[in-house]
Amino acid sequence: QVRLVESGGGLVQPGGSLRLSCAASVNIFTFYVMGWYRQNPGKQRELVAQITSGGRTNFADSVKGRFTLSSDSAKKTLYLQMNSLKPEDTAVYYCKAGYSENDYSWGQGIQVTVSS
Repeated sequence: QVRLVESGGGLVQPGGSLRLSCAASVNIFTFYVMGWYRQNPGKQRELVAQITSGGRTNFADSVKGRFTLSSDSAKKTLYLQMNSLKPEDTAVYYCKAGYSENDYSWGQGIQVTVSS
């Protein structure tokens, strides 16, 4: 079973930056898709950003121009660089990686709080 471990969350002021990391237990380039979701209490989990094995990226409209994805194959890690953070970016962020639509894993989630 694939294990995903998120890190890098925390408290940041509006306008600040954070970089989230998702370390996988396997080679990340074997995944069909890998990305980040976020969720607040009482709300649905929503896609933040993802990248496919073909290199195609998809970002939520609310984060376009502020968030970027990168990866380090040697460290088996996907990063989410979050800049110009806003209070509405506050959520628990989850890493997701999958081999197909029906074969995927989630990380345990990490809290990001944007507040002054």
